Amino acid sequence: MSASFDFAVLERAGAARRGRLTTAHGAIDTPAFMPVGTAGTVKAMLPESVASTGAQIILGNTYHLMLRPGAERVAELGGLHRFMNWPAPILTDSGGYQVMSLASLREIDETGVAFRSHLDGSRHVLTPERSIEIQDLLDADIAMAFDECTQFPATREETAASMALSMRWAARSRLAFRARPGYGVFGIVQGGVFADLRQDSARALRDIGFDGYAVGGLAVGEGQESMFRILDETVRALPAERPRYLMGVGKPADIVGAVLRGIDMFDCVLPTRSGRTAQAFTRRGTINLRNARHADDPAPLDAECACPACANYSRAYLHHLCRCGEILASMLLTWHNLRYYGDLMQGLRAAIASGTLADFVAGFHDAQARSRAAA
Repeated sequence: MSASFDFAVLERAGAARRGRLTTAHGAIDTPAFMPVGTAGTVKAMLPESVASTGAQIILGNTYHLMLRPGAERVAELGGLHRFMNWPAPILTDSGGYQVMSLASLREIDETGVAFRSHLDGSRHVLTPERSIEIQDLLDADIAMAFDECTQFPATREETAASMALSMRWAARSRLAFRARPGYGVFGIVQGGVFADLRQDSARALRDIGFDGYAVGGLAVGEGQESMFRILDETVRALPAERPRYLMGVGKPADIVGAVLRGIDMFDCVLPTRSGRTAQAFTRRGTINLRNARHADDPAPLDAECACPACANYSRAYLHHLCRCGEILASMLLTWHNLRYYGDLMQGLRAAIASGTLADFVAGFHDAQARSRAAA
């Protein structure tokens, strides 16, 4: 089945690749990090501020937007791009994870999931067809197949049954998707920490035929070693000509390791959530701006970063904002963290293109090790 949008691998460095994904609302250079804009906003950021960090695509969420303000309302107002003033590409999560983690009184069967909203207790039903319909109404460039997010830990039998249900839902999601130029739908590989189940899932999705392939159900407590082992087993079972997306993984070291294993796209709430809790990512490790040692420090947060927090303010001032609970602290630190992630992805792309990826990764890990030693 032909893809609804273009994806080209431009350079390779081992399993790592630099590519370009072209959608109805613009191109995305990969490896790419997608800031999370769950409810139609990246928290504490203006859309143009998000774009200034290097982000070319953001993530929205079916579950949250269907409950508030409603997919039909967003469609009547011109779609999510116009509604939130983000003209660039948008990927929407199918809502499966939020149904499992947030909603109450869930009833799961072959049809889908009936649940009560975490907002007001109202009853809703989400099926593969309805999830895809909502993502269409939102005008998402990339829609995700509806899946069941397997609990962790789970037995092999529980994981196999959950994966099989997700594959049946994936086939229905693909059938429900309305193909048009510049838009695509991704399947989601499940299978927990069992390599053979992951490979079975990847084969099932490949047989259905998707425009891209995501790896779900990782970074849920299995540890980095297990995550990388599963990625090694899964990526080799996915089509090389399609983009690969590792869902919900956002620690810098996890991203670097996943890029080395052939992953192209990432999302995580970590940089934005950390920005709201006084945590800053820097080239020399993570900093807690609440710590008293920053109170008299006139130095910038990260001398190599060009974001407004680093260019215009001292660590002492950022510490003051955090200790006072000022909104500006969340704004500046979120901006900085997203710029750090944008710079990390740009560095990875440049290193792949120039054949210096091994040196880049070695420097990254050396800086991380020095930070841990100094802590």
